[in-house]
Amino acid sequence: MQKAARWAYLGLASLLALAALFFALPLGRPAFMHAPVSTGTALVGGPFSLINQRGETVTEKTYLGHFALLFFGFSHCKDICPTELQVMASALQDLGPAAANITPIFVSIDPERDTPPVLAAYVANFGPGLQGLTGSAEQVAAMAKAYHVYYRKVPGPDPQDYEMEHSTTIYLMGPDGTFIKHFEYTTDTKALAESLKSVLR
Repeated sequence: MQKAARWAYLGLASLLALAALFFALPLGRPAFMHAPVSTGTALVGGPFSLINQRGETVTEKTYLGHFALLFFGFSHCKDICPTELQVMASALQDLGPAAANITPIFVSIDPERDTPPVLAAYVANFGPGLQGLTGSAEQVAAMAKAYHVYYRKVPGPDPQDYEMEHSTTIYLMGPDGTFIKHFEYTTDTKALAESLKSVLR
């Protein structure tokens, strides 16, 4: 009996030692114990270098110090883009003088057709403050990736007669360049204006 109890004790001690070693070594821990801790901040945005409608090079640092309201689209868009840009323009108009603290930005995901002169004529339809950004295909792709924007070229009957599928999200970035919140396509002028007012308070 005593011999059996001694073996049971040694077995239990061995298991405890193995367990202690298992959790002491980082490589021996379960995968979930290595998972990064979330801070609750979405990883949206980041460095970029594009050209505005005046042909000037701009980066993320250009817009620091002000809130930025961004939408990705293309000037040949028939419905979604003009609708969203008009919602943005109307919401900013509803803010009155406080709108000076927000820079509206339209980023083209169709750099092949949206040259600076084309963008200049297009963004002028949505108020004097709207910034139009374009660049090389690589530059646009890099910024779209940073903002988790989906887009895809849909060929048409003619090489220049094509459509662009794309995300329809509006992004609000803070004066320090960090992501604050986003607005879906269903957000109307009143809802957008009220949300922007709450952020500016």
